[in-house]
Amino acid sequence: MMITYRSARYLHLSLPRLLDTCGENDRVWLWHNGDDEETIEALRPYYKDARVYRHHHSRENVRLREPTSWLWSESDAQFVSKVDDDCVVTLGWLDTFAAAHRDNPEFGVIGSWRHPEEDFRPELAAKKIQTFRGGHQLMRNLWVQGSGYLMPRSLVDRHGLLGENESFTGYCIRTARGGAVNGYYYPFVREDHMDDPRSPHTLIRTDEDLRARMPLSAQANGVKTVGEWVSQIRQSAYVLQDASLDPRDHKMWRRKLASARRRVRKFTRGSAGW
Repeated sequence: MMITYRSARYLHLSLPRLLDTCGENDRVWLWHNGDDEETIEALRPYYKDARVYRHHHSRENVRLREPTSWLWSESDAQFVSKVDDDCVVTLGWLDTFAAAHRDNPEFGVIGSWRHPEEDFRPELAAKKIQTFRGGHQLMRNLWVQGSGYLMPRSLVDRHGLLGENESFTGYCIRTARGGAVNGYYYPFVREDHMDDPRSPHTLIRTDEDLRARMPLSAQANGVKTVGEWVSQIRQSAYVLQDASLDPRDHKMWRRKLASARRRVRKFTRGSAGW
């Protein structure tokens, strides 16, 4: 599924690539939030594409939980996934992830990696990279980002839908507590996150651009400048590579990340409090 919102200038890259990665039995569901006419017009030609199975338009921006639950509750597919409208997946990603799942029934949520090479820290990640049946490797983590992932729909049967106030991160951790093995396929299967200012396709190059687009994560963490946004993304990558695999430690890691983000904001705004 792809959820779209004010994304016409990204859709010409993200949606055709997603459709091009579909195999004979893969289907794309589209959910559009809001009334941005440019995005609605950009989507319209795709509604007739044979690879688009269902589409829905919410006049209100209901964000992510409701459309995710729509897919999870109404699909009868073996696997379910979401790809963000500002992300370009790698060709072959579905085949790679589906093969890993079939060889390893204990796998839960397997994700693409959206961070550039400069954010990878082998000395952190090495302890979390494990090899499984079929030669598949994961950099294990309790959660992955909510784009470019593949998970068995059987997880929904066992754990239900997203809770009313539950994030996708929280859902992943809940499945890990139940025994699911989650993580990022390794060597990393890349996803170009175009709202990362370091992406060659980004629309966020200035602080004014950031204010106009303001990603949800940036908004939630009080980000005001491009420098702060890049620092937050980079810090998130480090946490993913270093976070404990014990679900009991998750609250500690949330506090650690929040503290790091506060220090990043002070540093990028010229404070001496770093």
